Amino acid sequence: MSVALSLAPVLQAGDTVTRPTFWRIGGVGEVLFYYLAAVAIIVFVYGVYDRFARYAQGTEDAFERLDDLPGRILRAAKTVGTNEKQFDRDLYGGIMHAFILWGFLTLLIGTTILGIDMDIYRNLTAWFTGERQSFFIGDFYLSYSLVMDALGFLFVVGVGMALYRRYVTHNERLWGKHTSTEDGLFVWALFLLGVGGYVTEGLRILGTGYPDFETVSFVGWFTADVFGLLGLSQAGAAALYPVAWWSHAVLALGFIAWIPYAKPFHMISSFANLVTHDEKAGNRLPGVPADLAPDEIGFTDIEDLSWKQLLDHDACTKCGRCSSVCPAKASGRPLDPRDVILDLKAYRESVDAGGEDHPIITDGGESVIAAETMESCMSCMACMDACPVDIEHVPQFTEMNRRLTETGEMDENVQDVMMDVFMKGNSFGDPQRKRADWAEELDFEIPDAREEAVEYLWYVGDYPSFDERNKRIARSVAKIFEAADVSYGILYDDEKTDGNDVRRVGEEGLFEELAEHHADVLGDCEFEEIVCTDPHSFNTFKHEYPALEGLDWPAEEGDVSHYTQVVDELAAELGLSGTELDYTVTYHDPCHLGRMNDEYDAPRDLVRETGCDLYEMPRNRADSFCCGGGGGGLWIDHEQEDDKPSEERLREALEDTGAGAEVEKFVVACPMCMTMYEDGRKTGSYEDDIEIVGVSELLAEAIEAAENGETSIAADVGPDAADDATSEQSATADD
Repeated sequence: MSVALSLAPVLQAGDTVTRPTFWRIGGVGEVLFYYLAAVAIIVFVYGVYDRFARYAQGTEDAFERLDDLPGRILRAAKTVGTNEKQFDRDLYGGIMHAFILWGFLTLLIGTTILGIDMDIYRNLTAWFTGERQSFFIGDFYLSYSLVMDALGFLFVVGVGMALYRRYVTHNERLWGKHTSTEDGLFVWALFLLGVGGYVTEGLRILGTGYPDFETVSFVGWFTADVFGLLGLSQAGAAALYPVAWWSHAVLALGFIAWIPYAKPFHMISSFANLVTHDEKAGNRLPGVPADLAPDEIGFTDIEDLSWKQLLDHDACTKCGRCSSVCPAKASGRPLDPRDVILDLKAYRESVDAGGEDHPIITDGGESVIAAETMESCMSCMACMDACPVDIEHVPQFTEMNRRLTETGEMDENVQDVMMDVFMKGNSFGDPQRKRADWAEELDFEIPDAREEAVEYLWYVGDYPSFDERNKRIARSVAKIFEAADVSYGILYDDEKTDGNDVRRVGEEGLFEELAEHHADVLGDCEFEEIVCTDPHSFNTFKHEYPALEGLDWPAEEGDVSHYTQVVDELAAELGLSGTELDYTVTYHDPCHLGRMNDEYDAPRDLVRETGCDLYEMPRNRADSFCCGGGGGGLWIDHEQEDDKPSEERLREALEDTGAGAEVEKFVVACPMCMTMYEDGRKTGSYEDDIEIVGVSELLAEAIEAAENGETSIAADVGPDAADDATSEQSATADD
């Protein structure tokens, strides 16, 4: 309960239903209370000012954070008010937080209303009419009391749920290396505030002889009855009331003063973080200013962090939602997204307090963050999606990878791949002239988009071009385009790596070179839409190239699509009846297509279009679990890994879907996912249990079946074919 419920005990003056203030507190007590309240507010205001003044010492952020401020505030208010992010993946936590939030806000509003009546309205009416008047009477008072008791009760229930989860079930994600005494004090302070308000109210109701109208304060009335059953008399309750009142008042004022200096500050910083959130955070990363020297690129010290990144750190509530969904942490890699954010915060606070400086990140030696921690990140953005306060983890992780790159401390395997990209234009190190060799097995020619105008300029990508298993993906997409009789073409050897993962491992300069190359090549082509096989390139062409300063990118955001989106629109042209295939399948949402770009329906529509019986994975859509290949993960050998994310995902498909072991095919829409899951099928011993197929392969098989009048025909997909298709890079993953 709020201070309001204990500051104004009920008395009935004649026929007026109300309560006078400061019952049994006295004039000296009233003056003392106002003095303590003023001190608490001053301490609170100074603390908030000091926090925000520290943010002003951060560097300018790369993106606009305060444009359309009214719209931003409304969106943040909706997020907070609905508790939508707390309900994501956690019904119990959502209900708990909703009870606490709405109970706390109601009590805060109630206290404010009472303060307005006591300190403003009564004084104004006395000034203008010569008589102090109050609106805190009659029906208003009764309605006020009912609402305050009801919402205050939910507040206590919510805090009780939090205590139960923290100390009884001992929820694992609430505990970590940054868990401290203040976390427990915060929850217990809220609980004592809520319960203390009802204790004070119950003593007042008993001490004033149970006024009839106070039955609306049903929790307080119940508390008074409990005191009565315990043998407490009316006189005893009246005597205890000042003790309870002062205990509650001092705790409430102390809590107000404490807010800016500890965990309660998240009530302010979290809302500010929601307001200043970049809706494309992670989809497109901040560039490197051209005037930065190499030794200034990335995070070198705490002063390199932008004001928004400092706010991110203060907004963290240590809830552990990011940690609980991180595939790197789940597989035993040395990354906990929460710990990275809180490590940076702790280091900043240490430096501000005069502590010793350390490098933020280095490969070996003393640093705030270890190199292998950042190398573990898959850039899947599950942490950002799960975070209820919109902390932007991935951009900060990328800045640390940039520092490792500039200091020559990048993983050796990744360095080799970067050299291949720099020298050969692809991550396989193969000659560019072989980029379109995958098309030689087709019985038709693929048009050259450099030589003729096309509707769809198809960016094939590295893996469908060079990886033996994924070449079948490229051929199946080509067959679909042919069957739909659309105008399309490819860039042949002028196509290079898109640079999505190049950028995320920290090679910003190489990424910019690739962007400039593709801008030049596409600038000489005539096309209406870019179509990408790989969700990684889809995200890069849609969000990252257009945001590069000084780059003349010849496509708008709406002119870039993933192949499943285009084919879904062309489905009517494919001549399918929806009964061609009868496989039992499940579908995996790629991070870059689903969570990062909100495309969930097109791939599913196409799978159903073939006649397959589709069963959903338990973790699907935005909650999908990463394959482990993003952020350069496909190029790094993680020796300390327990179970690969790909192995865990295949286990989930065979054990946790509605069809269980009856699932025949694991359907993917990303070439990198294909590589990771073919690898996981071998290392996890699932080769005899399930096949990995692309959406395009299912469609191509269904089209051929429709043309031949057959059902579930054999296609260039299956265990035997997959066994022959291990690329050089998937072999690296096996090692």
